Amino acid sequence: MNDVPAIEVLDLQKSFGENRAVQGVSFEVTQGEIFSLLGPNGAGKTTTISMLSCLLRPNGGDARVMGHSIRSDAMGVKSVLGVVPQDLALYEDLTARENLSFWGKMYSLRGSKLKLRVDEVLDIIGLRDRASERVGKYSGGMKRRVNIGVALLHKPKVIYMDEPTVGIDPQSRRNILDSVVRLKDEGMTVLYTTHYMEEAQELSDHIGIMDHGKLIACGTGEELVKLVGQQTRIDLTLNGDGASVMKLWQGIEGVSRVSAEDGLVTVLVTDSNLVLPHLFEAAAKLSMRITSVDIREPNLEAVFLHLTGRALRD
Repeated sequence: MNDVPAIEVLDLQKSFGENRAVQGVSFEVTQGEIFSLLGPNGAGKTTTISMLSCLLRPNGGDARVMGHSIRSDAMGVKSVLGVVPQDLALYEDLTARENLSFWGKMYSLRGSKLKLRVDEVLDIIGLRDRASERVGKYSGGMKRRVNIGVALLHKPKVIYMDEPTVGIDPQSRRNILDSVVRLKDEGMTVLYTTHYMEEAQELSDHIGIMDHGKLIACGTGEELVKLVGQQTRIDLTLNGDGASVMKLWQGIEGVSRVSAEDGLVTVLVTDSNLVLPHLFEAAAKLSMRITSVDIREPNLEAVFLHLTGRALRD
């Protein structure tokens, strides 16, 4: 069974009226790996997850989860799948243990088997010592950890996690990221969606970059960074309108792209040490002053900028 892909997505498509939310997306996830879908809000990540969870029916294409088709074998898909949605599915008046017990019964767990699995899950999410407290008293991050626990109760082979760290404190975020790695260590396959570039870069064996409903690149972090060569990103702010100086900068040798967003000018260069003095000289010719400089080595943010012409923002 190990030679069967955990997830195989084949030309998946979904439209809502005139809005083509997912446009011919295809990718493959190997068993036992963490695969991240990275992209801004509205890129089509959640719609893709919803189709792969059999919550939405695609307009075109298909996908198989552990060999089960989302079109013709939804029950088979759900039998091997755990889903952590963006929205919390918890009863705030119940304790963490009571929430897990309730959902465990939904998965047909009973008696000592249910109690054992709830204890195991509480250990996985790091909340055994707080298990008797009402969920309503928990922080947002702790609630999200219980939400993850619900998806683990029936020991799924594959788990989807849709933006699980949005809006939580740094400590809880760290706990969740560590939990994702532990799931992989236990042999589980994780499909993880995020718009946080650093999460995808830290966690993933492979990354698919989505934008406007399309998968625009896919590979390991290292393979994706190679798409921009050895280019370095320089972010600059100016003391005035940067339109005129941007034209000058575009003509400097070693500059491959110049773009601006929300008052920040971004320049992709082959060698920041050689190019930076020329950027200052060109600005001075127009009596403009560079007020801040931030130099970043190639990363997934640079890849997204290279592919789309704009930065990956929240």
